[in-house]
Amino acid sequence: MTRILVIGGGIAGTATAMALHRAGIEAAVYEAHPDSAEDIGAFLTLASNGMRALAQLDASAAVTSVGFPLTSMRVVDREGAELAHVPLGEAGDPRLRYRCLRRGDLNAALQAEAARRGIDIVHDARLASVEDGPDGVTAHFADGSTATGDLLVGADGLNSAVRRAIAPATRPRHAGQRVFYGYAGAASVSGPEACITMVRGRTVAFGCAVSPGGEAHWFARVPGEALSADEIAQGTAGGWRELLVPLLRADAPAAVDIVAAATGDILVTNATEIPTGGPWRASRTLLIGDAAHAASPATGQGASMALEDAVVLAKSLRDAADTETALSLYEALRRPRTEHNTTVSGNISRGTHTFSGPARGPAPSRPGDEDLVRLLDWDEDLTTVRPIQQA
Repeated sequence: MTRILVIGGGIAGTATAMALHRAGIEAAVYEAHPDSAEDIGAFLTLASNGMRALAQLDASAAVTSVGFPLTSMRVVDREGAELAHVPLGEAGDPRLRYRCLRRGDLNAALQAEAARRGIDIVHDARLASVEDGPDGVTAHFADGSTATGDLLVGADGLNSAVRRAIAPATRPRHAGQRVFYGYAGAASVSGPEACITMVRGRTVAFGCAVSPGGEAHWFARVPGEALSADEIAQGTAGGWRELLVPLLRADAPAAVDIVAAATGDILVTNATEIPTGGPWRASRTLLIGDAAHAASPATGQGASMALEDAVVLAKSLRDAADTETALSLYEALRRPRTEHNTTVSGNISRGTHTFSGPARGPAPSRPGDEDLVRLLDWDEDLTTVRPIQQA
């Protein structure tokens, strides 16, 4: 394995290139967008497992330079009465604390760190097709350029062009909710520092975290049919507020003042997932991250799962005897864990599963949790880690 093509310069792709680089494998990233700021309006949380993966890439400092830490979570009822207040993840270790940050800032930080390490990131490289040959795999781009490598990694997200090339029957599907993200600089939000507050309504899920500078980062997940691309594109912040406030007033009135005080744009997306069980690879091509196992945002694990993918893929290629064995090992270690997350998250979004969060006791473990430290430890040989059993 001498050269790997990584299609997609988001979280999964850039982290994968850094992991491969650390494993001594040459990788180049090809990103369709002209810069690193795609989807800059949305924010996300990196959980402790994602932060652990970053630490194994020596990339913690690059990410902790943006966003802010979250060390606990409060759960309140629809009127604002506190039901629970518990630590988040591995809050005692500064490197492993949950982190709240804008997706665009995370992308930019990871790409800057990759460039600092000498990793090539080619922008405006939109994939047109994938050609598998006897001596390698070739990516053909829309501008007529090509690149050839020993392996092509599709890290190009939910609407992956690589997935369309190797698994056209696997298509994203709606997970039953519309998701709104916004910011409220003037909102009066009570609660301890470095804490995310979750409001449990009957049907609406709402969360809010306040930055050290006093800006409230909030999201709302609302049941409903998928919005069309035109409906999303034509929506305005005022229109989304007019839609949300009555829903919140009826179901989660504790959140109304925050949304009413929202400043700037409100980003709206559909909760979407990739059905489980589809193929992840074909010959010299592999899907990772959201391209392989996108989940609805209900469990908040999408970015962290992508970072786990990056470390496990690089270690599999480093430790296994050959590429086929490495990719089989990678899939055996990753598929049960990621597909469990997709299933649980989708069930929460559809209202067919009640999330067993802090208000009702500890969250259930995911497949592989007991082996995660060994799995991600850079010095641990992956061929000695037992395959994960499907829950």
